[in-house]
This record gives sequence, C-alpha cells and structure tokens, in this order.
Amino acid sequence: MWLRTSCEMTFDITVHTPFILMLRLRSGAQQWVASEEYRLKPSVPVFEFTDNYGNLCQRLIAPPGPFAIYISADVMTADQVDQSPGAPFVEVENLPDAVLSYLLPSRFCESDRFGEMATELSAGQQLGYDQVKAIETWLRTTIRYEPGSSDIPVSAVEVNSRQWGVCRDLSHLGIALCRSLSIPARLVVGYLYGLEPMDLHAWFEAYIAGRWYTFDATQPELTGGYVAIGYGRDAADVAIYNQFGPPVYPITQDIRVQLIEEKHT
Repeated sequence: MWLRTSCEMTFDITVHTPFILMLRLRSGAQQWVASEEYRLKPSVPVFEFTDNYGNLCQRLIAPPGPFAIYISADVMTADQVDQSPGAPFVEVENLPDAVLSYLLPSRFCESDRFGEMATELSAGQQLGYDQVKAIETWLRTTIRYEPGSSDIPVSAVEVNSRQWGVCRDLSHLGIALCRSLSIPARLVVGYLYGLEPMDLHAWFEAYIAGRWYTFDATQPELTGGYVAIGYGRDAADVAIYNQFGPPVYPITQDIRVQLIEEKHT
C-alpha cells in the first residue's frame, strides 16, 4: 500500500538550542520511500549523519523564538506483515555480528532479570518464532495498553511491575523477554496506518530464521501499514528528537498517515 506520512512539531525556543533529529525514513526490505519533503522554519543549516543503527539523523541549532519542523513522505509499505509460525531459533554462534548487540541488556530492557519468567511464558513452544508469539500474546492479554498515558520511557521491570503502559513500554518488556531467551530483539519507532488515536507508534522486532519479524502487542492483530523511522536497542536509541540545554517541549505536534493512490507505480 502507498501511504503519506507526516509529522509537524512547533517549539518556543528561549536560547540557541542544539537538536539531533531522527525524522527521515529510509528505504529497506519492508518499505520504499518514493518522495520526501523536509522543512524547517526558520531555515537553519543542517548536517546529516547515520548513527550506529543505520538511522538517518540531522544535527542543527535552533535559534531563539518560534521554531517549526515539518516532514512528510510518500512510502510504499507491505499490505500485510510477514508472519512465520514455526520459524526456527538461530543459535547465538550463528548470528551475524551486527545482530549481537540486540542480545544484551540495555537501559530500558533489563533482559538479565527475566530469564525464569520468559522460560515459563514460552514453555512448550517450538524454539524461535513461536516463543516470541507466545510472549506477544501474553503482553496483549496481561499488560494494559493505555495510549497517551506517559511521556517518560520506563523500563521493562517497571512495566511488568505496574502492568500497564504505552506502546513503547509494552515493546520494552517484549524485547527484554526475548533477549532473555537469546533471541535478538530491537525497538522500532514509526507510523502505523489506522492507529487510534493517531500518534507516533512503537513496536518490536525479533531476529528469527535469519531475518527480522514484526511483533506488536498493542494491536488486536498484525496488519499492514507499518512505516519505520528508526531502530535501536530501546527508547534511548530512537528518540525522534533530542535537544541539549534548557528543556523544550513541542507546543504542538501533528501526526498524520493517509492512504494515497498508487501513483508511483
């Protein structure tokens, strides 16, 4: 399907403020970016780099006063999310080097704390995809999904303790459980067509049978329409913006995902 995604944020800047943004989509196995528009008001110099996870990032200094960021893209993404029940576990010694970091505990995913729990949740499942599916099902039926309830990332341990959270929080817990079973897992931030209420979204991916598969415990079932912006070990790696100096927060934030005609084919 062809989607038009957009994100618009406005700030009131008090002093010259360095920003690192992560807003540009990249083409990959699951999506193709056909066109893009990126505007800053006022216009300032921007320097782009690729971070350790392959995400496209932009550095800039916002001047005092009103500052607006707008980006939109036309992107083709899969009509359906790939699923593969029975796909096998990959032994650690056979994992690609680039995947190994997604096995380790990270700031918000304390996988060294969940070994016994993950083993119990996935008991009786074939090693690999079916284990992660069992984790996803447990999250969906046990951890209460409350959109908009928190702007501050919390760790997997905290989510498991309080039993509720936003999409990012459920993903953190899913990632920690997967890693405790020696299944690499990573956080993805992006857009989801048809998400209610509309906002930026987070889900997780697990590395099984030589590739990454999508899992999302916040939705009744996996459908198409996922568009990834950034990948990382947890929320610390995939913030759509980081600013340095006196704290500033968006005065407004408008996220849109529209189905468009397949004019690019």
